[in-house]
Amino acid sequence: MRLVSLLASATEVVAALGCLDQLVARSHECDYPEAVLSLPVVSRVQIDTEASSAHIDAQIKQLAQSTHVADAAAIKALSVYAIDVPLLQELRPDVIFTQTQCEVCAVSERDVMRAVEQLAGLQPRIVSLAPYRLDDVWEDIARVGAALDRHAQAEQLVRDYQQRLTRLHELTAHRGKKPRVAVLEWLDPLMGAGNWTPELVALAGGANVSGEMGQHAPWLTWEELQAADPDALVLAPCGFTLERTMQDIPLLRHHPSWQSLRAVKNRRVYAIDGNAYINRSGPRLVESAEILGRILWGALPGISIDERAWMRIE
Repeated sequence: MRLVSLLASATEVVAALGCLDQLVARSHECDYPEAVLSLPVVSRVQIDTEASSAHIDAQIKQLAQSTHVADAAAIKALSVYAIDVPLLQELRPDVIFTQTQCEVCAVSERDVMRAVEQLAGLQPRIVSLAPYRLDDVWEDIARVGAALDRHAQAEQLVRDYQQRLTRLHELTAHRGKKPRVAVLEWLDPLMGAGNWTPELVALAGGANVSGEMGQHAPWLTWEELQAADPDALVLAPCGFTLERTMQDIPLLRHHPSWQSLRAVKNRRVYAIDGNAYINRSGPRLVESAEILGRILWGALPGISIDERAWMRIE
């Protein structure tokens, strides 16, 4: 079977199921495990991702507003992502993995459908994932397993992930008063973290105060962040590495409200590699919860994490 993954989390699931040898191409965002970096890239982003966070946000909002135009050709050109149709034709995939959850975060099902319509003599199966909460992530793993005829392996993976999260919750549930936690998915402008992140916070022994489970990330004003006044503040901008996140820290520190926050006063501000963790709806969400547990409670018995994935800011 010839597979193309246009979703980073799907690529990680394919690898976890032992089918990496069937993957013939990836998206520009698929970067883990390292072995996939040698594969052809069949997508690219059509905005300037090297710009400031505010400019990236402005570009995306402009595209979103423009999708109301009536001309179909114009709408096609307004997608955040572009797919290399000639290369896709050459690779002749049997299955293409994509998603319907967010047209900003990754190549969408709509993008893939338009690309497949241009293929000659090919009708690859499109498998779309739609994660909003952890139960959806488990269902998506099963969906990938079904597409690869790895039903039993997918079921075992989910059981293993759930057992790890249960273990984490048992370790953190009775450690005292739950710290109030705000996870920010974007820093300029501010955006809370929704979808599965509130569940990760709860499993790590915290009380989430920004964003709702199963709902898209909400925009926040500085006044709302001040009113929430979390005990711990976690910065995990979507698609940003830890190093890229650090570039935006001065934006926060220079804001007149920054020093008034309880988390800043108590030196409980942290950054997590949002590109690899927190925001990627795949197997590493389990370690994302474990990283949050490490941040909130310190080292936990029997749980090891990548210490390079997070750091204290204040």
